[in-house]
Amino acid sequence: MLKTELLEIIANGENSGVEFKRDDIRPEQLAKEVAAMANFQGGRLLLGVEDDGSITGIQRENLEEWVMNVFQGKIHPMILPFYEEVRLDDGKAVAIISFPVGISKPYVVRDRGREEVYIRVGSTSRLATREQQMRLFELGGLLHTEVMPVPRTDFNSLDDARLINYIKDILRDPEVPKTVDEWQARLLGLGFLTEASGTVCCTIAGLVLFGKSPRRYLKQAGLRVLAFNSDDKQYQAALDDIIDGPMVGRWDTENGERRLVDGGIIERFMGAMEPFISQDGNEIDEGLRRETKWFYPLEAVRESLVNALAHRDWTRFVEIEVASYADRFEVISPGALPNSMTVEKMKAGQRSPRNTIVMEVLRDYGYVDYRGMGVRTKIVPLTRQLTGKDPEFVVTDDYLKTILYR
Repeated sequence: MLKTELLEIIANGENSGVEFKRDDIRPEQLAKEVAAMANFQGGRLLLGVEDDGSITGIQRENLEEWVMNVFQGKIHPMILPFYEEVRLDDGKAVAIISFPVGISKPYVVRDRGREEVYIRVGSTSRLATREQQMRLFELGGLLHTEVMPVPRTDFNSLDDARLINYIKDILRDPEVPKTVDEWQARLLGLGFLTEASGTVCCTIAGLVLFGKSPRRYLKQAGLRVLAFNSDDKQYQAALDDIIDGPMVGRWDTENGERRLVDGGIIERFMGAMEPFISQDGNEIDEGLRRETKWFYPLEAVRESLVNALAHRDWTRFVEIEVASYADRFEVISPGALPNSMTVEKMKAGQRSPRNTIVMEVLRDYGYVDYRGMGVRTKIVPLTRQLTGKDPEFVVTDDYLKTILYR
């Protein structure tokens, strides 16, 4: 790092990714700051700088060795930092410890027989709440929220007609359970039910896939569907509804054909949104029907919704929001991208499923492309072909927003 760059960082002050400390800091304090920033977006720790930005310089002998020992002994899982020292014109030196965002969250501080999780809030590091720890475990792939039990549910909370349809017609399994005990054993094995505190409950995956009324027990289930006649949200919406129900439809597969008998949340959404993303054409086809003009590729709309259903973060207590505007169509899926996934990797076709059971069941029904590359093979090329505009993907710590422009 150049001296000018270092001085500019110091002049800008502390923030979510920059922390100043004297080098006589206690080992556990150093570990706390590092773990908090690694649990956020990574950052830089400057040793030899006061909180107010004044430079006191390095005083500790063998500082690099001391820092590496703190990283090795106090922080778990292991982080490999980049250590460098910059000497200023007055002879004082500042140590810069840099490290990227962690991909093995949560990072904990091990001290005095305890493990504590810290997060970065502005320019301060704080103990993570239970909910924040949950999200970190989920982001690190250590907590699979889709198999968590949903209180007050049981086998009767699931739609038995859809379950039979799934086992018999979708999976084509000749051994369909006949008794309650057989069904319970089978659904426990599939991850749709789980045992908790001596009782059998639905998992989140089981409830949202096959539940009769998922929102009765899980308020963030379902979809909030909106439509506006302007480019922004207005007080008066043309459509503002909550769609509840199981994700999957019930299908008749006799004679080798698939016929929808009872739509799931995906089909119900497409029916509710169709009037706002299409219009009748001026021309009449051979069947004396007016051709429908679609503002967006139907496959891209459907894929955007299915991606949100398959990959949403169930630790976020809000519904998926889908909205049609005069100039665009948006799908907001709660939760940041999982693990080290980025928009660029997503566009390239890299796969990193957050909810494996949900993903596999949607794939069994054909809702999800077998390769799991819907962004690369459907959303991007089909939208570009129809509208001449690329879709936009906006990522924050709270959601992934997919935008299709007219």
